[in-house]
Amino acid sequence: MLGNLVRYLDSVVARDPAPRSRWEVLIYPGVWALFWHRIAHALFNARLFFLARLVNHLSRFLTGIDIHPGATIGRNLFIDHGFTVIGETAEIGDNVTIYQCVTLGGSNPTNGKGGKRHPTLEDNVIVGSGAQIIGPVTISRRARIGASAVVTENVPEGATMIGVKARSTLVAAETWAKDFMPYGTPCKEPCEPAGNQRIDELEEQVAALRAQVQALLDRAQLDQAEPARHQRAKAASQPAPTESVAKGL
Repeated sequence: MLGNLVRYLDSVVARDPAPRSRWEVLIYPGVWALFWHRIAHALFNARLFFLARLVNHLSRFLTGIDIHPGATIGRNLFIDHGFTVIGETAEIGDNVTIYQCVTLGGSNPTNGKGGKRHPTLEDNVIVGSGAQIIGPVTISRRARIGASAVVTENVPEGATMIGVKARSTLVAAETWAKDFMPYGTPCKEPCEPAGNQRIDELEEQVAALRAQVQALLDRAQLDQAEPARHQRAKAASQPAPTESVAKGL
């Protein structure tokens, strides 16, 4: 048991540069939330639902992290900071990292039964701060969910998801990222070279369109000035009336 605890603390240290020792990790709220959840989950499986909920509420009060007693959690879950919500039917694999203010939320079941309504996170998934994963979707192995992304569909293995509604960056994590990506959010370089190239192309198109619009405006001004120029030239070419004619008029 002590060996398992040491391995767990070492797994957290490997993913967090802040702690100087294992002792610091021992006072992390995410560590204590996981400890209390193990107790609550055992009570839940024993059908002692009230006691399980009581432990859950105590844990939430002490840590700021709400993990339903029914949630299934694998080895080495690291919840950094806290303020995270994990629903009843959520399933979390091994070596998953979840940053602050994440919700593994449920969808409204259409058949009137509870059923599976919360996400499944497979091994080595990283969920960035503020991300919302809603419904019985599957986040496949080594996927990265960027900060503040909203995920409502299945995520393929190794994908990096960003935005609202979340979309893939089309860059495989195996190609561009190391085994661990802090905060689950890709950096500007080198994770999204295609995105940078697309921005450059759009800027060139905007510059070309501006040049075309300016050329059209210049031509319109010339077209408006042309009749007035012809009228002035015509008036200048006509002979001036004589004095007698002018007097007669």
